[in-house]
Amino acid sequence: MNRCRDVIRRASSPFYRGRVDVVSGVLVEAVGIPASMGELCRIERANGESIEAEVIGFRGDRTLLMPHGNVVGLAPGQAVFALGRSFGIEVSNGMLGRVLDGFGEPLDGRPPVPAGLHRDIRQAAPLPLARASINQPLSTGVRVIDGFNTLGRGQRLGIFAGAGVGKSTLLGQVTRGTEADVVVACLVGERGREVRDFLEETIGDEALKRTVLVAATSDRSPLERLTAPWVAVTIAEHFRDQGKNVLLVVDSITRFAHAAREVGLAAGEPPTVRGYPPSFFALVPQLLERMGRTLDGSITGLLTVLTDGDDDDDPVADALRGLLDGHIHLSRDLAQTGHFPAVDVLSSLSRLMPKLVTPEHQLHARRLRELLGAYREGRDLVDVGAYQRGMNPLLDEALERMPAIDALLRQDVNDPTPFEETVEVLGLVAGAREVMS
Repeated sequence: MNRCRDVIRRASSPFYRGRVDVVSGVLVEAVGIPASMGELCRIERANGESIEAEVIGFRGDRTLLMPHGNVVGLAPGQAVFALGRSFGIEVSNGMLGRVLDGFGEPLDGRPPVPAGLHRDIRQAAPLPLARASINQPLSTGVRVIDGFNTLGRGQRLGIFAGAGVGKSTLLGQVTRGTEADVVVACLVGERGREVRDFLEETIGDEALKRTVLVAATSDRSPLERLTAPWVAVTIAEHFRDQGKNVLLVVDSITRFAHAAREVGLAAGEPPTVRGYPPSFFALVPQLLERMGRTLDGSITGLLTVLTDGDDDDDPVADALRGLLDGHIHLSRDLAQTGHFPAVDVLSSLSRLMPKLVTPEHQLHARRLRELLGAYREGRDLVDVGAYQRGMNPLLDEALERMPAIDALLRQDVNDPTPFEETVEVLGLVAGAREVMS
């Protein structure tokens, strides 16, 4: 009945007709159409086909539209109809195992997704008092995350890394090893070939059964790349409301920011830091706040941030660091030595870890961090032969335990470790002198 009411409501909405006045780049300017921000319009091409477009701003008496696709075939004088609604998608459990584009349409060549409940992609976040406390860990199967940066159900964690340091591979390892009921993966601005690679090699056939993949590749319109994360979080909310624990993976937020910059500048927004418009810094909190844990289920966010030239002071990275519940830094130096996952433990932090793990787990993780810090500070002296044992007891202990610590931190991509086993090994490495060979 709800779906029937939605169809009737949309069908009974009034239509307003205007016309295209200017087509410039990816932007269409229309006149004579009383539409509001975010409203959908339909542009009738000369060949009888139509294309949907979204209102992104106004310039005098002109309405600025950005089409859901290519502007080829659009010309001044073509009819524009205001549809009286914002963009939404049909969500259903039939999305599991499917690959969708940035507008929620099938991208895998298979039949349309079974009809379900219509949801607008721009929804309000849950109210603060409607959220449940994040006090349960979510196992990822990755020892360095579960042991040192424990992730909670409903937490939002960022993976900060430069290009080619292994963040996509780490995401795939988490996707396959996590205990989440459903995984929603969103690829924004990736190369076309990487979608199939991510699907077949990174996710795998078994994990795909509980996964929905949303992909908006680099050649798609900026509006589609901007819309894809909203579509993904809307799908995640559908499964969360069924009481499921959902892992939402977005790769990457930086390319989402680039799309927001293209749309904002086209709409005439003034550029601020590094050309990003003010709207981007308003959009990101709206997207992130829709993740979290409610009384029904949870959406755990794992978002990658591409730091240009490994610069962690990038404005996107800086904005995300203040909004997320923790961060994982990938080190290029570790990646170049074949260390996978290339997580820099000392630069990574899960803000909710003290609420998620036992005091013993927290103590063991803190002890190993101390040993790693001592080893990092004294490694140069050891390498040049300027250090003599006995000068620093903590460094002496670190040198003894480094083989075991290194074995704990390294992990094969196809070798997930249960959370309980990670905690046990963490305690052994922190409390015994010779544990792992």
